[in-house]
Amino acid sequence: MKTLSIVIPALNEADNLPAVMESVPAAALSARGWTTEVVVVDNASTDGTGDVARHLGARVVHQPARGYGNAYRAGFTAASGDVIATGDADRTYPFDALPGLLTALEALEVEFMTTNRLGRDNAAAMKRSHTFANHVLSGVSRMLFRNGLRDSQSGMWIFRRHVWHGIDVRSGGMAFSQEIKNAVTLAGYRTLELPIEYRMRGGEVKLNALPDGMANLRQLFHHRFRRPLVAPADVAAYAQPSGAEEFGTTA
Repeated sequence: MKTLSIVIPALNEADNLPAVMESVPAAALSARGWTTEVVVVDNASTDGTGDVARHLGARVVHQPARGYGNAYRAGFTAASGDVIATGDADRTYPFDALPGLLTALEALEVEFMTTNRLGRDNAAAMKRSHTFANHVLSGVSRMLFRNGLRDSQSGMWIFRRHVWHGIDVRSGGMAFSQEIKNAVTLAGYRTLELPIEYRMRGGEVKLNALPDGMANLRQLFHHRFRRPLVAPADVAAYAQPSGAEEFGTTA
């Protein structure tokens, strides 16, 4: 049986979690041979997020150190699946698309898959200023890392567990999303980017557009020119032979 962990960071998302959990296609995944767990990382919420998630059947991990990256670190440590999928707790990401995305992951023998939210059909789900900032950051990411990414900031990824152990990712905040993709590129894993539907957010927007955007921009340059923590021999032990595909959008 194949095992999948869906890791969802959550900060004060009690109102959104019922819809998010309902969107996880457990029956469809089971029909395709996947045993699935949902791991919700309660990132020091004050609205009972953890209790709601537990009541809905999720495993709850408490991460008192706030931050997007900090939440994911705790979630990945707790996850038991051979494959890990991610997405936010704000109803924007299509967890119901996981069966098809996992089929592509297996059929194309991909190790790390990310998603592109910036297609025209999703324009209404994101503020124009946020769309512009995403395009700018993605363009800088393509220039610095030669990764071909159309959406470097997307928070929905699917990857094989060994990938997490073979990359150098340091951010505790929002830059974690771009950093994990760029780290995967540097490590030489087989990668793919696919378009997804992106939906209107439920509840309060927590992104601080200007400061977060500037912090992400600085992180891109710092990441590109820093000295790696993971020794090349360690990466080689996890990475597959050369010939990895670059990220590329598939229509």
